[in-house]
Amino acid sequence: MSNTQLAVYFFLQIAVILTACQLVGAGARRMGQPQVVAEMVAGILLGPSVLGLVWPQAFAALFPADSMRVLFPVAQLGLAGYMFVVGLEFRIDIVRREARSAMAVSVVGMVAPFVLGALLGWYLHRHTALFPGKTTLMAAMIFLGASMCITAFPMLARIIQHKRLAGTVMGTVSLGAGALNDAAAWALLTFVLASMEGDYSQVALSLGGGTAYVAVVLLPVRRILERWAERIELRGRLADSEFVGCLSLLALGAWFTDMIGLHAVFGAFVMGAAMPRGIVSSALIERVQPLNVALLLPLFFTFSGLNTQIGLIDSAYLWAMAGLILFVAIAGKGVACWLAARATGISNREALGIGTLMNVRGLMELIILNIGLQRGIISPALFAALVVMAVVTTLMAVPVFDLLVGKAAQPGSDRS
Repeated sequence: MSNTQLAVYFFLQIAVILTACQLVGAGARRMGQPQVVAEMVAGILLGPSVLGLVWPQAFAALFPADSMRVLFPVAQLGLAGYMFVVGLEFRIDIVRREARSAMAVSVVGMVAPFVLGALLGWYLHRHTALFPGKTTLMAAMIFLGASMCITAFPMLARIIQHKRLAGTVMGTVSLGAGALNDAAAWALLTFVLASMEGDYSQVALSLGGGTAYVAVVLLPVRRILERWAERIELRGRLADSEFVGCLSLLALGAWFTDMIGLHAVFGAFVMGAAMPRGIVSSALIERVQPLNVALLLPLFFTFSGLNTQIGLIDSAYLWAMAGLILFVAIAGKGVACWLAARATGISNREALGIGTLMNVRGLMELIILNIGLQRGIISPALFAALVVMAVVTTLMAVPVFDLLVGKAAQPGSDRS
């Protein structure tokens, strides 16, 4: 397919995706769901699970395989840009104040689901054919444990924004713990891939490089940016050339963490968190957020949905396995994080909210699952069962949050 043909498909895909997201979004809003959930559902509807099943000719005409080469990098740009904005709005002061709670929720939110997921992986590997023959028992246990650990950081951020929880204890503890959980899950995935290929140097690169990146960006780079921002505060505005410089830093951060085997999302988020507050952060949010949220980010959520095939679960046995996976996911993540938050002194209402938010898995989960499927770690049937878990835990987040915390409740920082 020529570059001209790819461009033709790309513009048509944008029009179809944005229209579908808005149509599904109208229905989602009536049910109290945020637009991000509509974008996830729209991607699944446009993909092989629905459109490819009921109208395969239209699906093949709209989304030929070659066109994904263009849609993928643009979708990644949208994700990185959004996480940069999330970093700009991230309240490091509350993280410091709530460091004990965020760390406790993060550790428990990793250990409990990982242990349960690893045990489930052991059972499925020993007693079913859901793992391919080349997948070792250790790889199966670590991969399924990592899949249970994940919190969909971009999805979590959008739900927190939708519920107006940014800057609150509930929102900040969830974001902080979610960031640590996702970093750990990606490190575990790196270990699994290394074990499959017999090369463990990538694990050291990811862990060492990620730690060094956070230290450099949040310490020396942040101090340099703060001194630079002093002149901007005196001037009263962010110049166009300075705005471009900030976008370059965003791109460099996303490139580095992607290059070392983590994900562009972490580099973008940390770079946003390092940006000076005040005129700089306000100007960046004002310029980056509108187009990114309206145009680029829906492409990411829809792109991931295009790779999902729920129809692979075609027997009562596979549906039973999907139900077991869902139960383990909710018990290991949501319940464990609620108990951890309560143990650190957070009020029961806020702890319930944190547990509900941390149980969101969404499309970051789908990314890991797609990697596992492409590398031959999991079978298509297990992939489909895990996708059901990812979709259900995401769809249930807002209604369960409203039920346990309250629609109109404005969480504070009270403790009991």
